[in-house]
Amino acid sequence: MEIKDNNLFNTIVQIAIPVLTISVQIAIAMKLPQWGLVINMIAQPFWIYSAWKAYKQAGQIGLLITTILVTIVIALGLINYWLV
Repeated sequence: MEIKDNNLFNTIVQIAIPVLTISVQIAIAMKLPQWGLVINMIAQPFWIYSAWKAYKQAGQIGLLITTILVTIVIALGLINYWLV
């Protein structure tokens, strides 16, 4: 049962990453960068999970570090647009 649940979660992740990431690009293209940041932050847990799996399975530390740094940049952008 655990394997099926993991497969379902992996499927959700693999759908969420492109859908949310393309949505970010659409928001930015529509001159709505503040909403692009919000959508991008929603996507980040999926990116972090995927990068973690890539690190654990294939040693892709660069991908994991980049994903974490991008998450920090997005958080700073959210603070800039929504709190300052």
